[in-house]
Amino acid sequence: MGARIVSALHAEHELTVVDVEPARLRPLAQRYDVATARASASSGRQLLSAGIADAELVIACTSRDDANLVAGAFARSVARSAKTIVRTSSAEFVEVWQEGRLDVDCVVSDQLETARAVSAAVGMPAARHTDTFAEGRIQVLELDVPAAAGAQLVNQKLRSARLPGESRIAGVIRDEKTVLVRGDTEIAPGDRVVVIASPAAAVDWCRLVAPQTVAVTDVVVFGARELGAAIARSLCQQGLAVRVIEPDTDRAASLAERLPAARVFHTDGLDPEFLKREGISRVQAAIFAMRDDPRNLFAAALARLEGVPYRIALAHTPISERVYEAVGIDVTIDPLLVTSEEIMRFAHDPRTRQMAMLEHDQFIVLDLTTSPDSEYVGVAMRELPRRGAVIGAIVRDDRAIFPHADDRLQPGDRVIVFTEAARAAEVERAL
Repeated sequence: MGARIVSALHAEHELTVVDVEPARLRPLAQRYDVATARASASSGRQLLSAGIADAELVIACTSRDDANLVAGAFARSVARSAKTIVRTSSAEFVEVWQEGRLDVDCVVSDQLETARAVSAAVGMPAARHTDTFAEGRIQVLELDVPAAAGAQLVNQKLRSARLPGESRIAGVIRDEKTVLVRGDTEIAPGDRVVVIASPAAAVDWCRLVAPQTVAVTDVVVFGARELGAAIARSLCQQGLAVRVIEPDTDRAASLAERLPAARVFHTDGLDPEFLKREGISRVQAAIFAMRDDPRNLFAAALARLEGVPYRIALAHTPISERVYEAVGIDVTIDPLLVTSEEIMRFAHDPRTRQMAMLEHDQFIVLDLTTSPDSEYVGVAMRELPRRGAVIGAIVRDDRAIFPHADDRLQPGDRVIVFTEAARAAEVERAL
């Protein structure tokens, strides 16, 4: 987690990285030219020596909840002007913070962020990636254009294509490079498009690229550890029929007691006869939330053989994401990535409310409030300077607007903008 955050923030910030292990600090110092300090998150004296009192932002993101909470509380006591962000594996600490009983600026939970990401993916089964922005008013989708895509989408200029309303193509990714979107841009089979849309238009886009896709109402979750349990709970709250497969006796019994709306099976789920007997092949989606990525991979392959049409897997290492994609898993979710995205937005301009990273962190979508001094305010969309960024939507007076050539930004507008991650700071300054 810490290394991912350092990689994303080092270019625009002065960073001091704290860890108890020098072996973890040395590669970061050499690669990113950041300051490092050997110190424990639980030691106030060592944190003072590391310079915590002078920090403007403190991110406590070790794998230990207790250490993060101690570091966050200490930062608040010695660096009162600093924003303090605490990572936790538990959703319970988020509830405690929301009740005002933890004196930090934000608590970010791996469990909650992962469950939200999975729930969003289940809601849009034709998308490779999906995020919800502006309190649900805006959907951001990554969609693969299949070879069989119809003439409504491919091989014609975007200005004349009959595409879903209340949406805009923000980016076209072709051969791992972005294509500048213009009126004369043509979508080709094999392209990956980034679409910013209303929820209704997002559904229309999914039907456009995958007409046979049906809404998911019945799911099975493999794994009932913390992340799997949080995912199952979130899906039950959405009203889906949820089955959970867990080989550990105690965890299976505990989840069955805590989540009576779900059917919990005490088994490893890797037996084809069990899958047939319990009708697992008839579910519309399977979610692989075990800690062991090779087991997730094997279970996903078995589910595919059994006919499960839509498969989502958690990836706990960067290489797993690429392997999953290579073998046909539909959606990969990295718990560290979705959690770090929520953490990293606090290091961006304070007007940035939300962000999402796409395509192995090459691209970024920002939810940013327009400054009154922005050079973009009052300028027609067709006349905005081209800086490799696309404004896909505007939220004004609680209403989502998908801008056309004559629309103009106003001070205080929230804009949902797509750009290369390396240009995020430039786009924030311009807006």
